[in-house]
Amino acid sequence: MKAMQLQALDGPGALRVVDVPEPVTGEDEVLIDVEAAGVSFVDLLISRGLYQQQFAAPVVPGIEVAGRVRQAGRGSRVSVGDRVAAFLDKGGFAEQVTAPTALTFRLPEEFDALEGAAYVLNYHTAHFALVRRARLRAGERVLVHGASGGLGSACIQVARAAGASVVAVVRTEEKAELARRAGAETVIVAGSDWLGRFREQAPGGAVDVAADPVGGPVAEDTVRALAPEGRYLVLGFAGGEIPENRPARLSHRRRVML
Repeated sequence: MKAMQLQALDGPGALRVVDVPEPVTGEDEVLIDVEAAGVSFVDLLISRGLYQQQFAAPVVPGIEVAGRVRQAGRGSRVSVGDRVAAFLDKGGFAEQVTAPTALTFRLPEEFDALEGAAYVLNYHTAHFALVRRARLRAGERVLVHGASGGLGSACIQVARAAGASVVAVVRTEEKAELARRAGAETVIVAGSDWLGRFREQAPGGAVDVAADPVGGPVAEDTVRALAPEGRYLVLGFAGGEIPENRPARLSHRRRVML
């Protein structure tokens, strides 16, 4: 079968279309004919050898796919022929892939394959972070960085569905419109003083939860934007640097980093 294989850990430019053996399905796995594969920031990190889980080249990236079930393993919640989405550790950039039964989900009829492949990682991460970790409550306010991206826009929608209001931070006016379409009530175009704009535009000047897939230079000011007992969710480091945990600043006003 055909696959997009990473020949070296030199970034996306090292991807090549090659022939690879068809996967062998284990007892607790589902074999999927792939119709679409998501491309995420995780895949970019994997391609450069920077992800927390290391893979040696050659390797086929791709951690989320959508397609049809060719073979269903033991205990599977799906059947042969079902349209599904699945979460993997690698291997999604291929014509077929095996996925754990526990991480394979039947797609709603209104989802096409492209939507299904973009759904699993972003929305599960957003729900886990906001609902399970931050214990987001209706009526609270959420600050979302990188709000026009896949994870950022998912955070906006999950927060709104939970009854929270959203302040979105983006880098351009074009991205601001994407954040508004996702449901953000207040959108701030980031610059050297995004925190100042936030305090001007957001009534009360503080948020209960901050969802941050960016990290790096925005982290310290994000802590300053938290209300007493505010929760700071570290969801990634697209800005290039992992946020530092500053105990003194976090403990002030009983804030917490998750």
